[in-house]
Amino acid sequence: MNRNMKDLGKELLDFIDKSPTAFHASQNIADILTKNGCTELDEIEPWDLKPGKAYFVRRNSSSLIAFRLGTAKPVETGFRIAGAHTDSPLLKLKENAENISAGCVRVTTEIYGGPLVYTWLDRNLGIAGRVMVRTKNGYENRLVNIDRPVAIIPSLAIHMNREANKGFEFNPQNHLQAVLTAKADKKNVLKSLVAKELKEKVENIGQTDLFVYDLQKGTFGGDDDEFISSGRLDNLQMCHSIMKAFLSAKKPKSTIVAAFYDNEEIGSRTLMGADSAFTRTVLERIVALTSKGADDRFVAFSKSFLVSADGAHTQHPNFPEKHDPAYAPKMNCGPTIKFSSSFRYATTAASAAFFESVCDEAKVPWQKMANRSDVPSGSTIGPMSSASLGIKAVDVGNPMWAMHSIRETAGTEDHYFMTAALSLFFTK
Repeated sequence: MNRNMKDLGKELLDFIDKSPTAFHASQNIADILTKNGCTELDEIEPWDLKPGKAYFVRRNSSSLIAFRLGTAKPVETGFRIAGAHTDSPLLKLKENAENISAGCVRVTTEIYGGPLVYTWLDRNLGIAGRVMVRTKNGYENRLVNIDRPVAIIPSLAIHMNREANKGFEFNPQNHLQAVLTAKADKKNVLKSLVAKELKEKVENIGQTDLFVYDLQKGTFGGDDDEFISSGRLDNLQMCHSIMKAFLSAKKPKSTIVAAFYDNEEIGSRTLMGADSAFTRTVLERIVALTSKGADDRFVAFSKSFLVSADGAHTQHPNFPEKHDPAYAPKMNCGPTIKFSSSFRYATTAASAAFFESVCDEAKVPWQKMANRSDVPSGSTIGPMSSASLGIKAVDVGNPMWAMHSIRETAGTEDHYFMTAALSLFFTK
Protein backbone atom coordinates (compact mmCIF):
# COMPACT_ATOMS: atom_id res chain seq x y z
CA MET A 1 0.00 0.00 0.00
CA ASN A 2 1.41 3.40 -0.92
CA ARG A 3 1.59 6.41 1.38
CA ASN A 4 -1.17 8.31 -0.47
CA MET A 5 -3.64 5.51 0.27
CA LYS A 6 -2.77 5.51 3.96
CA ASP A 7 -2.95 9.31 4.21
CA LEU A 8 -6.38 9.41 2.58
CA GLY A 9 -7.52 6.69 4.98
CA LYS A 10 -6.39 8.82 7.91
CA GLU A 11 -8.38 11.75 6.56
CA LEU A 12 -11.45 9.52 6.31
CA LEU A 13 -11.10 8.33 9.91
CA ASP A 14 -10.83 11.91 11.12
CA PHE A 15 -13.85 12.92 9.03
CA ILE A 16 -15.97 10.11 10.48
CA ASP A 17 -14.89 10.77 14.07
CA LYS A 18 -16.05 14.38 13.67
CA SER A 19 -19.40 13.30 12.19
CA PRO A 20 -21.43 11.32 14.77
CA THR A 21 -24.75 12.31 13.14
CA ALA A 22 -25.99 13.56 9.77
CA PHE A 23 -26.11 17.09 11.22
CA HIS A 24 -22.43 16.94 12.13
CA ALA A 25 -21.50 15.37 8.79
CA SER A 26 -23.23 18.18 6.91
CA GLN A 27 -21.50 20.81 9.09
CA ASN A 28 -18.16 19.05 8.68
CA ILE A 29 -18.56 19.08 4.88
CA ALA A 30 -19.65 22.72 4.91
CA ASP A 31 -16.60 23.72 6.98
CA ILE A 32 -14.21 21.92 4.62
CA LEU A 33 -15.87 23.39 1.53
CA THR A 34 -15.72 26.89 3.01
CA LYS A 35 -12.02 26.51 3.83
CA ASN A 36 -11.49 25.60 0.19
CA GLY A 37 -13.13 28.72 -1.16
CA CYS A 38 -16.73 27.56 -1.65
CA THR A 39 -19.52 30.04 -0.95
CA GLU A 40 -22.69 29.10 0.93
CA LEU A 41 -26.01 30.10 -0.63
CA ASP A 42 -29.44 30.36 0.96
CA GLU A 43 -32.50 28.89 -0.77
CA ILE A 44 -34.64 31.83 0.32
CA GLU A 45 -32.31 34.41 -1.28
CA PRO A 46 -31.62 35.23 -4.96
CA TRP A 47 -28.42 33.64 -6.29
CA ASP A 48 -25.66 35.38 -8.21
CA LEU A 49 -23.45 32.72 -9.80
CA LYS A 50 -20.08 33.31 -11.40
CA PRO A 51 -18.38 30.96 -13.90
CA GLY A 52 -15.78 28.66 -12.34
CA LYS A 53 -16.88 29.39 -8.78
CA ALA A 54 -18.04 26.78 -6.28
CA TYR A 55 -21.11 27.05 -4.06
CA PHE A 56 -23.17 24.98 -1.65
CA VAL A 57 -26.63 25.07 -0.12
CA ARG A 58 -28.04 23.21 2.90
CA ARG A 59 -31.42 21.91 4.02
CA ASN A 60 -32.43 20.99 7.55
CA SER A 61 -28.77 21.32 8.58
CA SER A 62 -28.37 17.67 7.54
CA SER A 63 -28.34 17.66 3.72
CA LEU A 64 -26.03 19.64 1.45
CA ILE A 65 -25.59 20.11 -2.28
CA ALA A 66 -22.38 21.65 -3.62
CA PHE A 67 -21.68 22.64 -7.21
CA ARG A 68 -18.99 24.28 -9.29
CA LEU A 69 -19.95 26.00 -12.55
CA GLY A 70 -18.12 24.52 -15.52
CA THR A 71 -16.46 26.32 -18.40
CA ALA A 72 -19.42 25.20 -20.55
CA LYS A 73 -23.06 25.87 -19.76
CA PRO A 74 -25.19 22.99 -18.44
CA VAL A 75 -27.33 23.12 -21.58
CA GLU A 76 -24.19 22.31 -23.59
CA THR A 77 -22.66 19.50 -21.52
CA GLY A 78 -25.16 18.66 -18.77
CA PHE A 79 -24.30 18.11 -15.12
CA ARG A 80 -21.86 15.63 -13.61
CA ILE A 81 -23.44 14.57 -10.32
CA ALA A 82 -22.18 12.30 -7.55
CA GLY A 83 -24.44 11.61 -4.58
CA ALA A 84 -24.23 9.85 -1.21
CA HIS A 85 -26.06 9.98 2.12
CA THR A 86 -25.01 11.56 5.40
CA ASP A 87 -27.14 9.42 7.73
CA SER A 88 -26.40 6.00 9.22
CA PRO A 89 -28.49 3.54 11.27
CA LEU A 90 -28.65 4.87 14.82
CA LEU A 91 -30.75 4.84 17.96
CA LYS A 92 -32.64 8.10 18.47
CA LEU A 93 -33.47 9.33 21.96
CA LYS A 94 -37.07 10.17 22.83
CA GLU A 95 -36.47 13.26 24.91
CA ASN A 96 -39.78 13.11 26.79
CA ALA A 97 -39.41 9.41 27.61
CA GLU A 98 -37.04 9.66 30.56
CA ASN A 99 -38.08 7.08 33.15
CA ILE A 100 -36.89 5.09 36.18
CA SER A 101 -36.44 1.33 36.32
CA ALA A 102 -34.52 -0.73 38.90
CA GLY A 103 -33.22 2.49 40.42
CA CYS A 104 -31.77 3.70 37.09
CA VAL A 105 -32.74 6.70 34.97
CA ARG A 106 -33.25 5.59 31.39
CA VAL A 107 -34.30 7.17 28.10
CA THR A 108 -36.36 5.25 25.58
CA THR A 109 -34.73 4.97 22.17
CA GLU A 110 -36.30 4.66 18.75
CA ILE A 111 -34.60 2.64 16.02
CA TYR A 112 -33.53 4.84 13.09
CA GLY A 113 -32.90 2.82 9.93
CA GLY A 114 -31.96 -0.84 10.10
CA PRO A 115 -29.07 -1.34 12.52
CA LEU A 116 -27.64 -4.68 13.63
CA VAL A 117 -29.20 -4.14 17.05
CA TYR A 118 -27.10 -6.57 19.11
CA THR A 119 -23.92 -4.67 18.23
CA TRP A 120 -25.19 -1.65 20.19
CA LEU A 121 -25.26 -3.38 23.56
CA ASP A 122 -22.57 -2.92 26.23
CA ARG A 123 -20.93 -0.04 24.37
CA ASN A 124 -19.73 3.28 25.73
CA LEU A 125 -22.18 5.65 24.08
CA GLY A 126 -22.01 9.38 23.55
CA ILE A 127 -24.95 11.62 22.67
CA ALA A 128 -25.02 13.93 19.66
CA GLY A 129 -27.44 15.74 17.39
CA ARG A 130 -29.32 18.98 16.97
CA VAL A 131 -30.91 21.12 19.66
CA MET A 132 -33.29 24.06 19.39
CA VAL A 133 -32.09 26.56 21.99
CA ARG A 134 -34.40 29.33 23.20
CA THR A 135 -32.84 32.80 22.95
CA LYS A 136 -34.22 36.33 23.28
CA ASN A 137 -34.59 36.41 19.49
CA GLY A 138 -36.38 33.08 19.21
CA TYR A 139 -35.09 29.53 18.78
CA GLU A 140 -31.57 28.93 17.54
CA ASN A 141 -30.37 25.77 15.83
CA ARG A 142 -27.32 24.33 17.66
CA LEU A 143 -25.30 21.16 17.29
CA VAL A 144 -24.22 19.21 20.35
CA ASN A 145 -21.75 16.36 20.76
CA ILE A 146 -21.29 14.87 24.22
CA ASP A 147 -18.27 12.78 23.29
CA ARG A 148 -17.80 10.94 26.55
CA PRO A 149 -19.46 7.80 27.97
CA VAL A 150 -22.79 9.12 29.23
CA ALA A 151 -25.09 6.27 28.16
CA ILE A 152 -25.07 2.49 27.94
CA ILE A 153 -27.54 -0.18 26.84
CA PRO A 154 -26.64 -3.21 28.97
CA SER A 155 -27.27 -6.73 27.74
CA LEU A 156 -28.79 -9.45 29.93
CA ALA A 157 -26.31 -11.89 31.47
CA ILE A 158 -26.33 -15.31 29.85
CA HIS A 159 -27.09 -16.82 33.25
CA MET A 160 -30.54 -15.23 33.00
CA ASN A 161 -31.08 -16.18 29.35
CA ARG A 162 -29.31 -19.46 28.63
CA GLU A 163 -30.59 -19.51 25.03
CA ALA A 164 -29.20 -16.08 24.16
CA ASN A 165 -26.53 -17.44 21.80
CA LYS A 166 -29.21 -19.21 19.80
CA GLY A 167 -30.80 -15.87 18.96
CA PHE A 168 -32.84 -13.27 20.83
CA GLU A 169 -35.44 -10.89 19.47
CA PHE A 170 -35.15 -7.45 21.04
CA ASN A 171 -38.23 -5.46 21.91
CA PRO A 172 -37.22 -1.88 21.00
CA GLN A 173 -39.45 -0.30 23.63
CA ASN A 174 -38.27 -2.48 26.50
CA HIS A 175 -34.77 -3.74 25.75
CA LEU A 176 -33.07 -0.81 24.01
CA GLN A 177 -33.46 1.87 26.65
CA ALA A 178 -30.29 3.87 27.28
CA VAL A 179 -29.22 4.08 30.93
CA LEU A 180 -27.92 7.50 31.96
CA THR A 181 -27.43 7.13 35.70
CA ALA A 182 -28.11 4.81 38.63
CA LYS A 183 -29.16 7.77 40.80
CA ALA A 184 -32.93 7.55 40.65
CA ASP A 185 -33.43 10.88 42.45
CA LYS A 186 -32.00 12.85 39.51
CA LYS A 187 -34.49 14.72 37.34
CA ASN A 188 -34.32 15.88 33.74
CA VAL A 189 -30.97 14.14 33.28
CA LEU A 190 -30.86 14.21 29.47
CA LYS A 191 -31.61 17.90 29.07
CA SER A 192 -29.25 18.71 31.93
CA LEU A 193 -26.44 16.91 30.10
CA VAL A 194 -27.22 18.82 26.91
CA ALA A 195 -27.52 22.16 28.71
CA LYS A 196 -24.18 21.65 30.45
CA GLU A 197 -22.47 20.78 27.16
CA LEU A 198 -23.92 23.87 25.45
CA LYS A 199 -23.37 26.08 28.52
CA GLU A 200 -27.07 26.95 28.56
CA LYS A 201 -29.82 26.86 31.17
CA VAL A 202 -31.95 23.71 31.17
CA GLU A 203 -35.09 25.75 30.63
CA ASN A 204 -33.64 27.08 27.36
CA ILE A 205 -33.29 23.61 25.84
CA GLY A 206 -36.19 23.09 23.44
CA GLN A 207 -36.96 20.31 20.95
CA THR A 208 -34.07 17.99 20.11
CA ASP A 209 -32.94 15.48 17.49
CA LEU A 210 -30.52 13.45 19.61
CA PHE A 211 -28.90 10.08 19.00
CA VAL A 212 -26.61 7.80 20.96
CA TYR A 213 -23.45 6.76 19.11
CA ASP A 214 -20.42 4.55 19.66
CA LEU A 215 -17.45 6.42 21.14
CA GLN A 216 -14.83 3.96 19.90
CA LYS A 217 -12.66 5.72 17.33
CA GLY A 218 -12.09 4.37 13.85
CA THR A 219 -8.84 2.53 13.23
CA PHE A 220 -6.76 0.78 10.61
CA GLY A 221 -6.52 -2.99 10.87
CA GLY A 222 -5.19 -6.11 9.22
CA ASP A 223 -1.81 -6.75 7.69
CA ASP A 224 -0.24 -3.50 6.41
CA ASP A 225 -3.26 -1.48 7.64
CA GLU A 226 -5.32 -2.81 4.75
CA PHE A 227 -8.66 -2.45 6.57
CA ILE A 228 -10.53 0.56 7.90
CA SER A 229 -12.76 -0.30 10.86
CA SER A 230 -15.22 2.33 12.07
CA GLY A 231 -18.80 3.21 12.71
CA ARG A 232 -20.80 4.95 9.96
CA LEU A 233 -18.62 3.83 7.04
CA ASP A 234 -22.02 3.43 5.42
CA ASN A 235 -22.12 6.01 4.07
CA LEU A 236 -19.64 8.62 5.28
CA GLN A 237 -16.91 6.86 3.35
CA MET A 238 -18.67 7.74 0.08
CA CYS A 239 -19.39 11.27 1.31
CA HIS A 240 -15.69 11.75 1.94
CA SER A 241 -14.71 10.36 -1.48
CA ILE A 242 -17.19 12.63 -3.27
CA MET A 243 -16.10 15.68 -1.30
CA LYS A 244 -12.40 15.05 -2.01
CA ALA A 245 -13.11 14.44 -5.71
CA PHE A 246 -15.26 17.57 -5.94
CA LEU A 247 -12.53 19.75 -4.43
CA SER A 248 -9.91 18.31 -6.77
CA ALA A 249 -11.83 19.46 -9.87
CA LYS A 250 -10.81 23.11 -10.16
CA LYS A 251 -11.76 23.88 -13.78
CA PRO A 252 -14.26 21.29 -14.98
CA LYS A 253 -15.87 21.61 -18.38
CA SER A 254 -19.26 20.43 -17.12
CA THR A 255 -20.93 21.88 -14.05
CA ILE A 256 -20.18 19.38 -11.29
CA VAL A 257 -22.50 18.60 -8.39
CA ALA A 258 -21.78 16.83 -5.10
CA ALA A 259 -24.97 15.87 -3.27
CA PHE A 260 -25.07 14.71 0.35
CA TYR A 261 -28.53 13.64 1.50
CA ASP A 262 -30.02 12.82 4.87
CA ASN A 263 -32.63 10.09 5.51
CA GLU A 264 -31.54 7.44 3.00
CA GLU A 265 -31.70 4.87 5.78
CA ILE A 266 -35.45 5.47 6.20
CA GLY A 267 -36.42 5.77 2.54
CA SER A 268 -35.34 9.33 1.54
CA ARG A 269 -38.89 10.64 1.22
CA THR A 270 -38.36 13.75 3.32
CA LEU A 271 -37.83 17.45 2.71
CA MET A 272 -34.07 16.90 2.71
CA GLY A 273 -33.90 13.38 1.27
CA ALA A 274 -32.85 12.21 -2.18
CA ASP A 275 -36.52 11.58 -2.99
CA SER A 276 -37.38 15.26 -2.59
CA ALA A 277 -37.29 18.33 -4.84
CA PHE A 278 -33.96 19.47 -3.35
CA THR A 279 -31.74 18.39 -6.24
CA ARG A 280 -34.17 19.42 -8.96
CA THR A 281 -34.58 22.85 -7.37
CA VAL A 282 -30.83 23.45 -7.28
CA LEU A 283 -30.21 22.21 -10.82
CA GLU A 284 -33.10 24.20 -12.28
CA ARG A 285 -31.89 27.39 -10.60
CA ILE A 286 -28.43 26.85 -12.05
CA VAL A 287 -29.85 26.39 -15.56
CA ALA A 288 -32.11 29.43 -15.18
CA LEU A 289 -29.15 31.61 -14.18
CA THR A 290 -26.83 30.37 -16.93
CA SER A 291 -29.18 29.96 -19.89
CA LYS A 292 -32.33 31.56 -21.30
CA GLY A 293 -33.95 28.86 -23.44
CA ALA A 294 -37.40 27.72 -22.35
CA ASP A 295 -36.48 24.04 -22.55
CA ASP A 296 -32.79 24.34 -21.60
CA ARG A 297 -33.30 22.56 -18.28
CA PHE A 298 -34.69 19.50 -20.05
CA VAL A 299 -31.78 19.46 -22.48
CA ALA A 300 -29.30 19.87 -19.62
CA PHE A 301 -30.85 17.02 -17.64
CA SER A 302 -30.83 14.69 -20.65
CA LYS A 303 -27.09 15.31 -21.09
CA SER A 304 -26.32 14.72 -17.42
CA PHE A 305 -25.00 11.70 -15.54
CA LEU A 306 -25.33 10.65 -11.90
CA VAL A 307 -23.05 8.41 -9.86
CA SER A 308 -24.93 7.16 -6.81
CA ALA A 309 -22.27 6.05 -4.30
CA ASP A 310 -23.23 3.86 -1.35
CA GLY A 311 -21.66 0.95 0.50
CA ALA A 312 -21.59 -2.49 -1.15
CA HIS A 313 -21.34 -5.97 0.35
CA THR A 314 -17.98 -7.70 0.03
CA GLN A 315 -17.95 -11.49 0.11
CA HIS A 316 -17.78 -12.61 3.73
CA PRO A 317 -15.03 -15.15 4.49
CA ASN A 318 -17.20 -16.90 7.09
CA PHE A 319 -20.38 -16.81 4.99
CA PRO A 320 -19.12 -17.09 1.38
CA GLU A 321 -22.34 -18.82 0.30
CA LYS A 322 -24.32 -15.61 0.85
CA HIS A 323 -23.07 -14.23 -2.49
CA ASP A 324 -23.68 -15.31 -6.04
CA PRO A 325 -20.19 -16.67 -6.84
CA ALA A 326 -20.19 -14.80 -10.16
CA TYR A 327 -20.84 -11.47 -8.43
CA ALA A 328 -18.83 -11.61 -5.20
CA PRO A 329 -16.73 -8.45 -4.68
CA LYS A 330 -13.46 -8.71 -2.76
CA MET A 331 -11.89 -6.20 -0.38
CA ASN A 332 -9.33 -3.78 -1.87
CA CYS A 333 -10.10 -4.81 -5.44
CA GLY A 334 -11.74 -1.57 -6.49
CA PRO A 335 -15.17 0.11 -6.69
CA THR A 336 -18.16 -2.20 -7.01
CA ILE A 337 -20.80 -1.60 -9.70
CA LYS A 338 -24.19 -2.75 -8.41
CA PHE A 339 -26.81 -4.49 -10.55
CA SER A 340 -30.45 -5.43 -9.91
CA SER A 341 -32.97 -6.78 -12.44
CA SER A 342 -35.75 -5.08 -10.47
CA PHE A 343 -33.81 -1.80 -10.59
CA ARG A 344 -33.28 -1.59 -6.89
CA TYR A 345 -30.07 -0.12 -8.25
CA ALA A 346 -30.15 2.37 -11.13
CA THR A 347 -27.36 0.73 -13.14
CA THR A 348 -27.99 -0.11 -16.79
CA ALA A 349 -25.60 -1.77 -19.24
CA ALA A 350 -24.85 1.66 -20.73
CA SER A 351 -24.28 3.43 -17.40
CA ALA A 352 -22.10 0.56 -16.15
CA ALA A 353 -20.00 0.72 -19.30
CA PHE A 354 -19.49 4.44 -18.80
CA PHE A 355 -18.32 4.03 -15.21
CA GLU A 356 -16.06 1.15 -16.23
CA SER A 357 -14.44 3.43 -18.81
CA VAL A 358 -13.89 6.08 -16.12
CA CYS A 359 -12.21 3.53 -13.86
CA ASP A 360 -10.07 2.20 -16.71
CA GLU A 361 -8.89 5.69 -17.60
CA ALA A 362 -8.13 6.41 -13.94
CA LYS A 363 -6.23 3.09 -13.78
CA VAL A 364 -8.59 1.91 -11.04
CA PRO A 365 -9.78 -1.73 -10.82
CA TRP A 366 -13.53 -2.32 -10.68
CA GLN A 367 -15.87 -5.15 -9.71
CA LYS A 368 -19.53 -6.15 -10.09
CA MET A 369 -22.13 -7.09 -7.50
CA ALA A 370 -25.56 -8.66 -7.83
CA ASN A 371 -27.45 -10.44 -5.07
CA ARG A 372 -28.11 -14.16 -5.12
CA SER A 373 -31.26 -14.81 -7.14
CA ASP A 374 -32.99 -16.10 -3.99
CA VAL A 375 -32.06 -13.06 -1.87
CA PRO A 376 -33.84 -9.70 -2.34
CA SER A 377 -31.63 -6.74 -3.11
CA GLY A 378 -31.27 -3.63 -1.01
CA SER A 379 -31.57 -0.19 -2.57
CA THR A 380 -30.20 3.33 -2.28
CA ILE A 381 -30.60 6.85 -3.68
CA GLY A 382 -29.75 5.96 -7.29
CA PRO A 383 -33.12 4.70 -8.61
CA MET A 384 -35.23 7.45 -7.05
CA SER A 385 -32.85 10.22 -8.10
CA SER A 386 -32.53 8.91 -11.63
CA ALA A 387 -36.30 8.48 -12.01
CA SER A 388 -37.31 11.84 -10.56
CA LEU A 389 -34.68 13.83 -12.45
CA GLY A 390 -34.70 11.88 -15.70
CA ILE A 391 -30.90 11.54 -15.51
CA LYS A 392 -28.87 8.46 -16.46
CA ALA A 393 -27.27 6.87 -13.39
CA VAL A 394 -25.06 4.10 -12.07
CA ASP A 395 -25.01 2.71 -8.53
CA VAL A 396 -21.54 1.99 -7.14
CA GLY A 397 -19.89 1.58 -3.77
CA ASN A 398 -16.95 0.28 -1.82
CA PRO A 399 -17.34 -3.30 -0.55
CA MET A 400 -17.52 -3.74 3.21
CA TRP A 401 -18.24 -6.26 5.94
CA ALA A 402 -20.92 -5.95 8.62
CA MET A 403 -22.92 -3.19 6.96
CA HIS A 404 -25.24 -1.53 9.50
CA SER A 405 -23.26 -2.86 12.44
CA ILE A 406 -22.19 -0.30 15.00
CA ARG A 407 -18.71 -0.96 13.57
CA GLU A 408 -18.12 -1.78 9.90
CA THR A 409 -14.99 -2.76 7.97
CA ALA A 410 -13.88 -1.62 4.50
CA GLY A 411 -10.67 -1.60 2.47
CA THR A 412 -8.11 1.19 2.76
CA GLU A 413 -7.10 0.85 -0.89
CA ASP A 414 -10.72 0.86 -2.04
CA HIS A 415 -11.26 4.31 -0.57
CA TYR A 416 -8.35 5.60 -2.62
CA PHE A 417 -9.59 3.84 -5.76
CA MET A 418 -13.10 5.27 -5.46
CA THR A 419 -11.83 8.79 -4.86
CA ALA A 420 -9.56 8.57 -7.91
CA ALA A 421 -12.43 7.32 -10.10
CA LEU A 422 -14.79 10.08 -8.92
CA SER A 423 -12.12 12.72 -9.42
CA LEU A 424 -11.79 11.69 -13.06
CA PHE A 425 -15.57 11.49 -13.44
CA PHE A 426 -15.89 15.14 -12.46
CA THR A 427 -13.31 16.25 -15.03
CA LYS A 428 -13.62 13.64 -17.85
